Amino acid sequence: MNNQPIIHIENLHKHFGPTAALNGVDLDVYPGEVVVIVGPSGSGKSTLLRCINRLEKFDAGSVVVDGIPLTTAENINAIRTEVGMVFQSFNLFPHLTALENITIAQKVVRKRSKADANETALALLAKVGIPEKSHNFPGQLSGGQQQRVAIARALAMNPKIMLFDEPTSALDPEMIQEVLDVMLQLAREGMTMVVVSHEMGFARAAADRAVLMDEGVIVEEGPPDILFNHPTHERTKSFLSKILV
Repeated sequence: MNNQPIIHIENLHKHFGPTAALNGVDLDVYPGEVVVIVGPSGSGKSTLLRCINRLEKFDAGSVVVDGIPLTTAENINAIRTEVGMVFQSFNLFPHLTALENITIAQKVVRKRSKADANETALALLAKVGIPEKSHNFPGQLSGGQQQRVAIARALAMNPKIMLFDEPTSALDPEMIQEVLDVMLQLAREGMTMVVVSHEMGFARAAADRAVLMDEGVIVEEGPPDILFNHPTHERTKSFLSKILV
């Protein structure tokens, strides 16, 4: 593993009014590493993820992605082209087909021709297992299919890093695995991934490191098998006792 982190977060603070969403978070993520962040609702997991590409403006501390500090608008835009993000709510354009959802940013941001963008989109729809859905609109797709289109859309930009914010939480149980399978394949291919999720099976199978957050701080981190089976902090033990069966 590369000894220089591709994401370096130092002493990160974020408040929403009087509430401290992040209270001095330090985290390094290395190229090719899969980090899964778990913790109770309101612990700061999604806020931390959104600070990595400056969707959320932080109050203090620093974030450096691929050697670029998130300080100026120019730097932030440069990072956003290298960081793909998948949300729990899909965020597809309802009036565009699956193919069009995947090609639009390629043409606008990456300046690819229509032919090149379409070729990339079709290849990625095949990669996520729904090549036959290219001309369907989001409303004609299941939740799991929509999320796979969203993943393909993010991958079409050739990101160095993928961020996943609870990508299966809005899905029916029978659709969850089809999305996790795509994510697991990305992990096997060496994609750097930071994933906020309650899917402990995925964390065990794909993560190099699991991180437990609570009340805006990182309580404990380590390899999933060690963190889940032999936690050292009482807060970790308490949280895991409620979600691991």
